[in-house]
Parts: sequence; structure tokens; C-alpha cells
Amino acid sequence: MLNNITRRTFVALASSSVAIAATPSWALTQGEARKLVDSLVAKINSVIGSGKSEAAMIKEFQGIFRRYADVPIMAQYALGVDGRRASASQKRSFGKAFEIYIARKYGKRFREFVGGKVEVKSSRKINAGYEVKTKASLRGSAPFEVTFLVSSKSGKDLFFNMFIEGVNLLLTERTEIGALLDRNGGNFDKMIADLKKAG
Repeated sequence: MLNNITRRTFVALASSSVAIAATPSWALTQGEARKLVDSLVAKINSVIGSGKSEAAMIKEFQGIFRRYADVPIMAQYALGVDGRRASASQKRSFGKAFEIYIARKYGKRFREFVGGKVEVKSSRKINAGYEVKTKASLRGSAPFEVTFLVSSKSGKDLFFNMFIEGVNLLLTERTEIGALLDRNGGNFDKMIADLKKAG
């Protein structure tokens, strides 16, 4: 269901397992991880049922994404090994552009939930923190699973990865960013400029 999933993405998904290395989860508990996703889901459901215009909903969904997602960790992973060639200023510029891009892109995905609801179903401990599974029941389609991976590595309880129908957000975005960098001949500044217009 994710937009613009390329053949490269599917190859990467087939050949990789977890999208991020195990990281310490600090003092985060299972209850806190579930509470975060409960709050996130409540926000999503509130916007879904608000009756606002599509543009207004997407703007709110973007704000939700920024509030609940560990965007710096996501940006670091999405850049991958290519980040070793980037300067400190380029990494900062990429991080800012990625935050806008990721919030806009997945804000639009949350828009598809209008007319339905999202429910938290289960949570469990994993090496990188906690996995919280939810079920999205949409109007006119079969329910599907949306899974959030949560940690407090950045000092706050945030989700650092999301799976929609099994499709891994981080791995998808690493592939997309890599392809965008390739299209710009490995030039970070040009890739960042294109990223600002993407999503």
C-alpha cells in the first residue's frame, strides 16, 4: 500500500530482517510503550472523525507524526552508509528536509484511515524496545495490521519504525533515499533539494 514502492525496495525487504540494529531502550516499560501508541492512535482517530477538509487533516497528521516519531533516528537510518560521505552541515540539512518529507508522506497515508478506526491489539518486548501492534479497520476494505516499534533512546518515548501491512517504513525510506541519491549522481545537496519537493 505504500506509495512509490520500487523493485529495489522489495529486493531490500526480501533480503533484510529488522530495519534497525538493537538499541538500548533505557527505562521504557511495556506499559509506557503501549500508552504512547494508545495516545497516538487516539490522536489519529480524533482526526479521522473530525470531518475537516483533506488539507486540514493532512496538516494535523503531519503534526502527529512529528510529535510521536523519533525522526532524527529515522533520518540517520534512511541515509545509511551514504551518510559517511556527508559533511556535518549536509547531515543537518538532510535531517530537516527528511522531517518535512516523512511527515508529509505519512500524514497523507494516515488520511486513508478516514471512515475507519485504529485499535491497539498487543505489545511485546523486542531487542530495540517494544513492538506495539494495532489493527486498522477502514471503510470498504479488509482490516490490516499497523505495527509501531517504540523506544526511549532519544530521551523521550517515541516510535522509531512503523510497518503497514508488513511493509517496513525505515527500509522503504532507506531504499527511496538511496535511489534519490543515485539519480543525483551521489550529490548530497541536489538530493536534499529534491527531497524537499518529494512526499
